[in-house]
Amino acid sequence: MIFKKKQKPKIFCISIQRTGTTSVGDFFESYGFKRAGWSETLKNKWGKVYFDGDYETIFNSSDFKECQVFEDGPWSVGHFYKVLFHRFPDAKFILFTRDADAWFDSMVSHSKGKTLGNTFRHCNTYLRETEYYNFMGDKHDYNNEKIDNLLPIPESLREHYKEIYINRNRQAMDFFKAKDLENKRFIHLTLEQQDKWQRLGEYFQIKVDDQVQVHSNKSK
Repeated sequence: MIFKKKQKPKIFCISIQRTGTTSVGDFFESYGFKRAGWSETLKNKWGKVYFDGDYETIFNSSDFKECQVFEDGPWSVGHFYKVLFHRFPDAKFILFTRDADAWFDSMVSHSKGKTLGNTFRHCNTYLRETEYYNFMGDKHDYNNEKIDNLLPIPESLREHYKEIYINRNRQAMDFFKAKDLENKRFIHLTLEQQDKWQRLGEYFQIKVDDQVQVHSNKSK
C-alpha cells in the first residue's frame, strides 16, 4: 500500500493589495514555509483564470499544490476567501488592514498614480467598469492580460476607493465571525500594530523574536 504524504494546511493572506501582502509572504518564507507570491501568480496567470471563474484550474496547478502560503492576487480579490474557506476546510486565513487613507495613498504611489496591474480587472474590482468601457470603446479586449496601467486614480475617487476597501474588509471579518465559530481559522491584524509579527507568529506557533519587523515593497 502506498501512503500519500499528508499536505500541510494552506495559509491564505486575503488582505487587499497595498496592505502588507508581500510582507506576509516574506515573513513565512523566512521561517521555511513554501510561499506563492506575485511571480507564481504571473507565471500561472492565476489572476486571469480567477477572473474567468475557473477555480479548479488554479487548485490543480503544480505551484498551488506545492506551496503552503499564498499572498497577493487572486486570494486577496473580492470574496474569493469564501470559496477557499469551503474548498479547503483545514486552511487558515490572514487579514491585515490599515488606515483607509494611508491605503489609498499607497495605491496612488504604486504605479505613478495609475491603475495597478491590468486595468480591466482593476476597474472590475473597484467598480469603475463604466469609465473603463467608455475609455476603451471598441479597443476593449476581454482576453487582455497586460499590466497596462491605463487610467489615473484621481484624488476625486479617494472616498469611492476607501468605501470599497472598508466594506470589503468588514464583510470578510463578518464572514469569519459567523463561520469560524471556534476561532481557529482566521486572524485579523493591523499594519499599525507594533507587535503584529509576534502575534502572527504566536497564532501559527512560530517563535518570533521581539525585534522582528517586516516591511516589504514600502512606498516611497
